[in-house]
Amino acid sequence: MNKLKELIIQFIKFSIVGGTCFLIDYLLLAFCHEILGVEVLISSAISFSVSVVANYLLSMRFVFKSKISNRRREFIIFVTLSVIGLALNQLLMYIGVDILKIHYLIFKLLAT
Repeated sequence: MNKLKELIIQFIKFSIVGGTCFLIDYLLLAFCHEILGVEVLISSAISFSVSVVANYLLSMRFVFKSKISNRRREFIIFVTLSVIGLALNQLLMYIGVDILKIHYLIFKLLAT
C-alpha cells in the first residue's frame, strides 16, 4: 500500500508540474505574439522551448529521481526528445494556424 501512495503522490506532482508548464507555454505564446509582436510560429517555438526546459527542471526537482548516473547522456536524451517535440508542435501549429486558419490560441490547446 505504501508503494501505491508514493505512486499517487508522484502522479499528483507530475500533473501539477505539467499544468504549470502548459500555462508557461500558453501564456508565453500569447505574450510573445500579442505584446511583443513576434510571428506565431516563432512565438510557439520560444514558448514551447521555455516550457520544456521548465518541465525538465521542475520534474527532476519535484517529481522524479534521476536514474541515469551520466548527466551528459541524460541531457542528450532530453535535447533529442525536446527537438522531436518541438518539430511536432511546430508542424501542428503550422497546419492549424496557417493552413486551417484556426486562431493560434485555440489551436495551441489542440496541439498540446
